Amino acid sequence: MIVYIAGPITGTQDYKERFSKAEQRLRSEGHIVLNPTVLPVGMPYESYFPICFAMIDAADKIYFLRGWEKSRGARDEFRYSTSKRKIIELDRRAQNE
Repeated sequence: MIVYIAGPITGTQDYKERFSKAEQRLRSEGHIVLNPTVLPVGMPYESYFPICFAMIDAADKIYFLRGWEKSRGARDEFRYSTSKRKIIELDRRAQNE
């Protein structure tokens, strides 16, 4: 299954680590993982969305990291994903995992 990781990036200090841990875990489960944190840093906020939405289009499932509800971008990804009828999985693991 192709899985896109969504979650808070802007204003989150450890976002690369959080996305990387999720990517490693999902890969260990046999998934192909699309991780938006590999995109170049410094582009205008709005420039990321066509790229991220294309990644979502290619994915079978969208995995939302904890705290996604507080992220404007992740909320947009959630709305887009549901409009495309993607499988949604919310991170419900304990905070220290």
